[in-house]
Amino acid sequence: MKTVNCVGCKGLFPEVDGPVHRYMESCPGCWAAFGEVLAREYSNLAYYEVHRLSVDSYAIQHPGKPSRQSIQSVGLHLVRICLFLEHGLSEKYANDAMRKAAKFKHTLVWLEPPESPGSLTVADVAKARTAKEHKDSVNAWAKSAWHAWSLQHASIRKWMSTHLDL
Repeated sequence: MKTVNCVGCKGLFPEVDGPVHRYMESCPGCWAAFGEVLAREYSNLAYYEVHRLSVDSYAIQHPGKPSRQSIQSVGLHLVRICLFLEHGLSEKYANDAMRKAAKFKHTLVWLEPPESPGSLTVADVAKARTAKEHKDSVNAWAKSAWHAWSLQHASIRKWMSTHLDL
């Protein structure tokens, strides 16, 4: 089967016809792989533990082009992934903090995405065969995606310190 690099995460995926997200730019094969990962997480609580990290990782690796919707989406996903990885917040607290941050999303500005979105993609997670492999893969993917945005970490932290009680 012929493969193609995703325009967002740069991962290698089967070249297929199909839908894509309307503002998180990807190839159809990448979007389909993400759908498979989400289906796994929604159908089994053992996988669901890392669901929000999966969503955040995918979103920040597929920032799209500057628009109010993509700016706010990427910004809020960067906030939550930072809360998980740097502040060690529980899923509930990180999600509650993201909801609070959403009240100030109109103040977010476009952050230039990294040249490389990270060494791991949803394709790596899709290969996992057990809940443990899945969770380990998602955690590694999240760290890789977050690290890729390192040039923007100061901006994200400053925005968080302005709007969140951390």
